[in-house]
Formats: sequence, C-alpha cells, structure tokens
Amino acid sequence: MKTIATTKAPAAIGPYSQGKVVGNLVFFSGQIPLDANSGEIVGTTIEEQTHCICKNIGELLKEAGVNFDAVIKTTCFLAEMSDFAAFNEVYAQYFTSKPARSCVAVKALPKNVLAEIEVIAEIS
Repeated sequence: MKTIATTKAPAAIGPYSQGKVVGNLVFFSGQIPLDANSGEIVGTTIEEQTHCICKNIGELLKEAGVNFDAVIKTTCFLAEMSDFAAFNEVYAQYFTSKPARSCVAVKALPKNVLAEIEVIAEIS
C-alpha cells in the first residue's frame, strides 16, 4: 500500500490519510470544500463549495499521476437534497467521463459544509 499526500489539497482533519493506493486503484478520503493552505471553508453556496471540492480532488488525482478520466466511482454526500440539481451542474464539469456514482443526503457533514465527495480511481 502507498499513501497519497499533497499539500495542494486540504490535510486530513482526523486520523486518516488523503488517499491510499492498493494495486492499480487509488481510494481517496471524502473531500470537503476546504482551502488547502488555511484549512478554512471555501464558499457559501453549493456551487462554490462543489467547485472547491472538485479542485481539491483534481490535486489529489494529479498527485496519483492521473486525472478525472481515471475516476471509476464517486460517493457524494449532500447536506440538502434540494441542492442536487445545482451540485450536478458543477460536478458534470469535472467528471466528464461519467463514473459510477452514489449520491445521498445526510443529516450533517464535517464543519457543516454542504457537500462531500469521495473517489475511487484507476492508476497505471
């Protein structure tokens, strides 16, 4: 197993890593809309927060040597299902290869953010 770590994405805020490589797969911990440098929440709308999350995922993918096209599966968590359409509009700009996905509403997310995305991708 190899650990993925980059300062270009937010550091883990708990006892976990940003990602782990097992074989030809990389599993990334759920990303929330945090600024990589300050650790502060970015944005107040679902659109702003989703852009931030996707940019952070992009940095993690880059650290693993791949891009969004390598993503196999995402799991998306929303604080409000009423944000689903707006979330999808931003999400679709990044995940153009349309990986498999689950999307659920949850009671609360860390730091009371509006969304979180976890990713599984293939590396070569």
